[in-house]
Amino acid sequence: MQWAVTPLNVVARRTVANVLIVDDELDMRLLVRNVIENAHEDIEIVGEASDGADALRTWRTCPEPPDVVVLDYRMPGLSGLDVAAQLLAERPDQIIVLYSAYLDDRTRADALLLGVASCVAKGDVAQLPDIILTLTAGRGDARLAC
Repeated sequence: MQWAVTPLNVVARRTVANVLIVDDELDMRLLVRNVIENAHEDIEIVGEASDGADALRTWRTCPEPPDVVVLDYRMPGLSGLDVAAQLLAERPDQIIVLYSAYLDDRTRADALLLGVASCVAKGDVAQLPDIILTLTAGRGDARLAC
């Protein structure tokens, strides 16, 4: 009797980036999740949070900190900039993408001063996967214009 040995068709999935999504609007969290997951299978959503306090709690309890935090600017309680300041105080190399329908020059300047890696208008949410890949390629060293 002969045994035929064939290679297994197993492909290991390599995660390029782990992402935490923070937005007080459920429909926006779902949209961001769908855009990211449908655009690039190697970007993994590791959590979602519905406000600033929930974001800090979720981020702090992740087994490993997410590579990227996609953070809404306007939320009840803590703003996105408030959350960004706390995250960056605890982990200065945390990659944060601030996104909002209300990005003005002042908000962009404040975000840049804090160390936010990129600012994105909510209307440009389709760009998030490319932005995440660009930012994680440098693992915190890369910055895109706010």
